[in-house]
Amino acid sequence: MEKTKTVFENSELFTLTYGALVTQLCKDYENDEEVNKQLDKMGYNIGVRLIEDFLARSSVGRCHDFRETADVIAKVAFKMYLGITPSVTNWSPAGDEFSLILESNPLVDFVELPDNHNSLIYSNLLCGVLRGALEMVQMAVDVRFAQDTLRGDNVTEIRMKFIKRIEENLPAGDE
Repeated sequence: MEKTKTVFENSELFTLTYGALVTQLCKDYENDEEVNKQLDKMGYNIGVRLIEDFLARSSVGRCHDFRETADVIAKVAFKMYLGITPSVTNWSPAGDEFSLILESNPLVDFVELPDNHNSLIYSNLLCGVLRGALEMVQMAVDVRFAQDTLRGDNVTEIRMKFIKRIEENLPAGDE
């Protein structure tokens, strides 16, 4: 019981802190597009560092394909860091693109977008985190929000597209 209460309080604190961060960015930058870029950039930097923690704590090995990667993201990573398990759906025929459907997004608890911020992608930090973390395991991906409950959509949908496998560039002599 005590652990559940602590996790709830931590997630609430995180949600409120994130809200304060987005509010400050909206004050610091002239338009929503710039705020969206900053959130993505911050998320990318978090993802680049978070992947080490994830790999150490989860004991997940190297994924063999993009489908396995999608399952690990949804069932392990989101559960570990946000306490939710999005569903993986809407695969492209080529198997290089899918959607993560978030029934609930803890980042948007207590949030209403003001009318003057209709192009703000409030949770864009998540796209950056996913992109940064996957880049560190040699996967270039495009990540974007396709739907968002803050904009009146029924669900929050993050669309992920595999771009390419990044080849490790070893310095000369280290081959």
